[in-house]
Amino acid sequence: MRILISGGTVVSATGTQAADVLVEDERVLALAQPGSEAARRFSEGARQIDASGKFVVPGAVDVHTHMELPFGGTHASDSFETGTQAAAWGGTTTIVDFAVQKKGQALREGLDAWHKRAEGNCAVDYGFHMIVSDVNDQSMKEMGALVDEGVSSFKLFMAYPGVFYSTDGEILRAMQEARNSGATIMMHAENGIAIDLLVAQALARGETTPRFHGLTRPDRLEAEATARAIALAEVAGAPVYIVHLSTTGALEAVGEARAAGHNAFAETCPQYLFLTSDDLARPGFEGAKYVCSPPLRAKEHQARLWRGLRNDDLSVVSTDHCPFCFKEQKELGREDFSKIPNGVPGVEHRLDLTYQGVLAGQLSLPRWVEVNSTTPARMFGLYPKKGVLAPGSDADVVVYDPTARQTISVMTHHMNVDYSAYEGMALTGRVATVLSRGRVIVEDGHFRGEKGHGRYLSRGKNGYLQ
Repeated sequence: MRILISGGTVVSATGTQAADVLVEDERVLALAQPGSEAARRFSEGARQIDASGKFVVPGAVDVHTHMELPFGGTHASDSFETGTQAAAWGGTTTIVDFAVQKKGQALREGLDAWHKRAEGNCAVDYGFHMIVSDVNDQSMKEMGALVDEGVSSFKLFMAYPGVFYSTDGEILRAMQEARNSGATIMMHAENGIAIDLLVAQALARGETTPRFHGLTRPDRLEAEATARAIALAEVAGAPVYIVHLSTTGALEAVGEARAAGHNAFAETCPQYLFLTSDDLARPGFEGAKYVCSPPLRAKEHQARLWRGLRNDDLSVVSTDHCPFCFKEQKELGREDFSKIPNGVPGVEHRLDLTYQGVLAGQLSLPRWVEVNSTTPARMFGLYPKKGVLAPGSDADVVVYDPTARQTISVMTHHMNVDYSAYEGMALTGRVATVLSRGRVIVEDGHFRGEKGHGRYLSRGKNGYLQ
C-alpha cells in the first residue's frame, strides 16, 4: 500500500517544513519537496491525502494509561478495545499502559495477565510498564529479565499504603536494581503515610465530600515526596521519572535536580493544566468526577507548569487516563470521599487540549510535537520507530486541522465513560486523519480501524540517560 500525504506543513520536534510524506506499507519511505519529481512518481498508483492548510505530525505517544485497572472494588471503564479506539480518535497511535504485580505475585504473573487483556483487542500499538507492588528478592531478579524482554520501566508508589505503597528502603533497592539493568523507575510521589492520617482525621470530623480529597492531599506532601524520590535516585545512581506532577513545589525539585545534571524527569497531564481544585468543590457530588491523585490544584500552579513544559523541566504530557463512570463507580464514595475511585478520562483529548497552549503562546508548534510524541518515544525506548516522521519510522501520522472548531462533550467523545471532565470546553484545532502503521484508522469523522490492529511493542531503554 502506498499513500502520499501532500500539501501540508510537517511539524517535528526540531521545526516545520513544507513537505510531502511518502508512505509505503507500514513505514515512512521519505519526506519530499512538494511537487518534486520523487513525489510525482510516487503519486502514480498511490492513494492521496490532501493536507493543504493542515499540520502533518507524528502520531502521539501516551506513556501513561490505565485500561481496565482494578481500583477500589471496581475497574477502569475503558477496555483495551474501547480505550485504544478513543486514543486513535485523538491522534494517539501508541500507548504504554501499566501491568500490575499484586502483593505476593511474581512480576511475570502480573505482566502475563495484562498481555491477556490487551492481546487482540487494541486498535493502536501498545507497550507495558510494570507496577512493582512487592519488592523482594524474586521481583528484583525478574526486573532485569523483563528489561531484556522490552519492559524497561517500573513504577513504584509512595502513596496507597496497603495496596501499592513501598517504603523508602524498598524504593532504594528497586532503584539500585534499575541502575544495574538500565531500567527507568517511575514514581508516584505523594507522602501516603501522612495523607492517610489526614484522610482519617477529616472523616472523623464528618468531612466526607469530594473537595476533601484535595484538602487531605496537600501540594506540600507531593513536593516533599518528589524531592525524597529524587534524593533516593541520586543515592542509587539511577534515573527517576516523576509521573503526573501537579504542583509548583514538586516541579522546583525536578528543576533543581536537572540543573545539577541528574537523570530526573517528569510528566504532567492535561487535567493539571486546565482543571483546578474549584472543580473538586463543585456543588453536590459533582466534584467526584474530578477526583484523581495527585488532586487538582489551585489555578496559580498552572502558569508554572506551562513554563516547565517550555523549559523542559517537564518533559512529557501524558494523560494518566483512568476512567470511572460517575454513576455506579464514582458514586461508591458518595458518603466517603476516600472511596471515590481515583481517575480522570482524557486519552482522547491530549493533542487538542495542549494545542490550545500553542494558540495561547505557551508552547511552540515543535514543542507541542515534542512533549506529545517525540520525547515520550525517546524516554521509553520507542524512538525512532515512534515519535518522528523520518525514513524507516512507523507510518503513524496525524493530519491536524488547526482551524477546526469543536466542543468537548460526553455526547460526542468515544471513551467508555458517562461524563467528560472538560464538558462544554470550546477548542480550536482537531484531528482530521490518523494513520497507524500506514493504515488509515480515522478519516472524515469515521473510525476505520479495527480491534486487533495494534501490536505489542518491545521497548528499549531510556534515550535520555546521561
